[in-house]
Amino acid sequence: MQVEIRQYAQQDAGEAAAVWNEVVEDGVAFPQTELLDVQSGHAFFSAQSFTGIAYDAENDEIVGLYILHPNNVGRCGHICNASYAVKGSLRGQHIGEKLVLHCMSKAKELGFGILQFNAVVKSNEPALRLYKKLGFQQLGVIPGGFRMKDGTFEDIIPHYHLL
Repeated sequence: MQVEIRQYAQQDAGEAAAVWNEVVEDGVAFPQTELLDVQSGHAFFSAQSFTGIAYDAENDEIVGLYILHPNNVGRCGHICNASYAVKGSLRGQHIGEKLVLHCMSKAKELGFGILQFNAVVKSNEPALRLYKKLGFQQLGVIPGGFRMKDGTFEDIIPHYHLL
């Protein structure tokens, strides 16, 4: 598989929403609870500062994506936030790492100075390992900050990286 990343286009809406929805349905990483369809997915992905689509260059299959947007406004508008989704059957193949690296570069290109993750779930060990590898700094722990799919609460660990 040869993974490349490009900007989201409207024709990606259905496939991108399906990948996004896998993570939402898992209920252990994204705060969203509502699933996207083609229409709501297009509106959501188009509203971001940038949506990156990871695809297999050999067959054009979407294998992952990320959304990038401001974390706040005004005097904190230089801080951005991002979320990453990788197709469940392809996790563990460094697609997430490619997405994060591309996102960091794109964020800097768009004029952001800091990439901040507000809610990395403590049990999301692959993400925690990746962010440590890429030099993100942990900001502490928010006890019980994430409601898991089963209704229990898990700690979250905010992170940041200077761009």
